[in-house]
Amino acid sequence: MSKKIIVLTGAGISAESGISTFRDAGGLWEQHRIEDVATPEAWARNPELVLRFYNERRDRLKAAEPNAGHRALVQLESAYDVQIITQNVDDLHEKAGSRQILHLHGELRKVRSERYEDVVYDWDDNLEIGDFCEHGFQLRPHIVWFGEAVPMLEPAAELAAGADIFLIVGTSLQVYPAASLMVYARRHIPFYYIDPAPQVNWELQQMPNLTIISEPASTGVPKVVRELMRGT
Repeated sequence: MSKKIIVLTGAGISAESGISTFRDAGGLWEQHRIEDVATPEAWARNPELVLRFYNERRDRLKAAEPNAGHRALVQLESAYDVQIITQNVDDLHEKAGSRQILHLHGELRKVRSERYEDVVYDWDDNLEIGDFCEHGFQLRPHIVWFGEAVPMLEPAAELAAGADIFLIVGTSLQVYPAASLMVYARRHIPFYYIDPAPQVNWELQQMPNLTIISEPASTGVPKVVRELMRGT
């Protein structure tokens, strides 16, 4: 049976493909305050602004391409059971060809009913006020906003518990609860943390078999993948 590799990815891997992150600009995201575009309160206060913000991001995503970090993770699937848990809402892992992806914070190219959370649609066009679900309720971005529960956290924790090897790529490890996922893994398995400015949080400090690669995903991930493939 193939060993299971769990990969937790964050904004850093997508930034190299031109996807902007709010933490790069002192709390601004595409020149917007997070509180104005990525909270339930923002949606209640100014849904037109929120929709415009996500429509622009969806348009930009269409032109974005996976980088060497995304593509290297696909190579692991020839020798390992690879499950990606991503904090990102883009589809670059899918574009690269990864087959098992759990989106913790939702997906930009999907929308859902404002009333029925399990009514979700694929969506590539602009989303506007007056676009309704089949039950007659307004559609909203299929995104877990700040202040909302993370419904996929429990399935992600279950995956982490089964890891034989754990990779952490392009994340500051400052956004909880995602940043604590590694505590569900067995403590003595190999951990690799790949980030140009790694911030080893308390949870990761408890792992005795930790390797830190202080590089961007586009160079650090291929390096780790080559090492893991040599070990098969």
